[in-house]
Amino acid sequence: MTLEVHPVAGLGAIEPGDDLLSMVADALRPLQPRTGDVLVVTHKVISKAEGRVVEIEGDPEAFKEKLVESEAVSIVRRRGDLIIAETRHGFICANAGVDRSNAQSGTMILLPEDPDRSARRLKGRLDHEFGCNLAVIISDTFGRPWRRGLTDVAIGVAGIRPIQDLKGTRDWSGYQLDVTEIAVVDELASAADLVMGKASGIPAALVRGYDFEPGEGTASELVRPVDEDLFR
Repeated sequence: MTLEVHPVAGLGAIEPGDDLLSMVADALRPLQPRTGDVLVVTHKVISKAEGRVVEIEGDPEAFKEKLVESEAVSIVRRRGDLIIAETRHGFICANAGVDRSNAQSGTMILLPEDPDRSARRLKGRLDHEFGCNLAVIISDTFGRPWRRGLTDVAIGVAGIRPIQDLKGTRDWSGYQLDVTEIAVVDELASAADLVMGKASGIPAALVRGYDFEPGEGTASELVRPVDEDLFR
């Protein structure tokens, strides 16, 4: 299997109320999307187009702390000005997803209200536009317990099963796998980020050549249930 990851250029700055679906379709046209392609889009452009942008009032750090608490359903850990919180989507992440990177001066960006719904809308428009069957992933940057560095993960999905369940299958030596599940949408999000970068102004990438399992699912399937979580 040969995997290709193509940056999607030409989207430009996104403002609240922009017709992002049309803008993404136009930017994708040179790549000639086809059935089996996976489009990965950073949540920042989704959030901006959907109006999930807040103007900072007063002291930025104090305002951010209040905003994080309003976006969180629970606070998992605090250390200095860092808050690890659970969002209403079920994600455990820094500052409940509230971020100032790639935001206009004086503003902060929130996570989309429903990233899976945003992914489904984008998939529907692109499938119709190009006469094919795509998968769509909405991504964000998360830290990881016990590992340094950041990686992109899926917070919204459409047209692809989020997890490849290998339980009951056998590896190359014949050993039966009992617990192995592959977070394929997270791996695809991370691969896409390699060509998007954090400061390149390219918020989307098209992954081609990966033989994924089509289907419906939600990004919340990737969240480990509390009764299986050894660290909460």
